[in-house]
Amino acid sequence: MVKPAGWEAGKTYPVAFLIHGGPHGSFGNAWSYRWNPQVWAGMGYAVVMVDFHGSTGYGTAFAQSIVGHWGDRPLEDLQKGWTAALAKYSYLDGDRACALGGSYGGYMIAWIASQWQTPWKCLVNHAGLFDTRGFAYASDIPNFAEAQFGGDTWSAPEAVERFNPANHVKDWRTPMLVIHGARDYRVPLDQGIGAYTANQRVGAPTQYLHFPDENHWILKPQNSVQWYATVEAWMAKWTAK
Repeated sequence: MVKPAGWEAGKTYPVAFLIHGGPHGSFGNAWSYRWNPQVWAGMGYAVVMVDFHGSTGYGTAFAQSIVGHWGDRPLEDLQKGWTAALAKYSYLDGDRACALGGSYGGYMIAWIASQWQTPWKCLVNHAGLFDTRGFAYASDIPNFAEAQFGGDTWSAPEAVERFNPANHVKDWRTPMLVIHGARDYRVPLDQGIGAYTANQRVGAPTQYLHFPDENHWILKPQNSVQWYATVEAWMAKWTAK
């Protein structure tokens, strides 16, 4: 948890629910201008972060427990974490919350667009997987998908398709901002364009931010400024009272 800047007892605040990438990542006591919770706190949001199954720092078994379970175990953890946060911190306005994630976190955004629509007023999907099968053939880590999904793309397609967001687009309705870099070879550009186009095709509110000079990460300072400004405007639009 990170309290919003200027926090006052008795008041409630909109929420930024951050989902980390990897999936073998973790929210730690570290600083970066990428995905820095203090920036959202500075915007006036309370920030909630959950280390789900697959996160590092809890032993090898916990980190590996996400293999073959991209869409169920982490989702359950995120849901339980959200419920626990609302119960413990009275200053969270659960009716004014936006979920945001990058890479695997972006995948989870595309997944919860159909699997966990309430309570989110908006979603932010940065460099996220949209079609797990297409990703398996295109990523710059050739065997990453097979290792993570628990089966070869060609001989066990059911493993790759089990938690594929592209198969559930018909249920998408939550407003989604999609962000992608043209030089992203980890999660190639077509994944972001696919998510944006899917939203358009089903009539879900959407916006696309394209960085022609960035890869899987937003590394240039002025691009980072634009990234945060666009995200802030998107969240303000959908979480305003």
